[in-house]
Amino acid sequence: MRAPPFPPDQMPPDVRALHDDMAKVADHLKDYVIKREDGALVGPFAPMLRFPKFGGPAWAYTKELLENSKLPKLAKEVAILVTGAAFDSRFELYAHERVAGQAGLSDAKIAAVAAGQRPADLTEGEQAAYDVAAALTAGKQLPESTYQRALKVFGEDQTAELIYMVAGYGLISMLLNAYEVSIPGREEGLARG
Repeated sequence: MRAPPFPPDQMPPDVRALHDDMAKVADHLKDYVIKREDGALVGPFAPMLRFPKFGGPAWAYTKELLENSKLPKLAKEVAILVTGAAFDSRFELYAHERVAGQAGLSDAKIAAVAAGQRPADLTEGEQAAYDVAAALTAGKQLPESTYQRALKVFGEDQTAELIYMVAGYGLISMLLNAYEVSIPGREEGLARG
């Protein structure tokens, strides 16, 4: 791990303020480990806090996506799983397999999407989200037909949200990969559950 979790009692005041803002959101996340017993946040928060000049703006972008989402939850989680799978981001998949399950996505769909496969039984919204995320995370221009389908399903504002969300979770996945953030465990001083 290249950017280990940062215990809050070791932070300068400006970083502690960023940590506390992140912790408010993290405290609402369920079913996966996001914080150590000493209060240090794990996952993408660790590199954001270690490098706050870049992590602060990245957090503001992520927080906006979390707090103001209008996309249907299942479509959103499909797109996040597609993004995590495309980048092979272990923590992203660890976290969002759980979030997707909480949102009501079936175990079979979660497993298929996390494995990089497009399930045949996706709803129309899930299909549109999958296709947009798959095209963008492949590094290709978004095909006009895929964009038009997303517009038809979600409308212009939610399609924009979907695109920005895939870009945002691409950033998170890259941070997680660059800083070798894995599934929480011994490296973070946590017991595996």
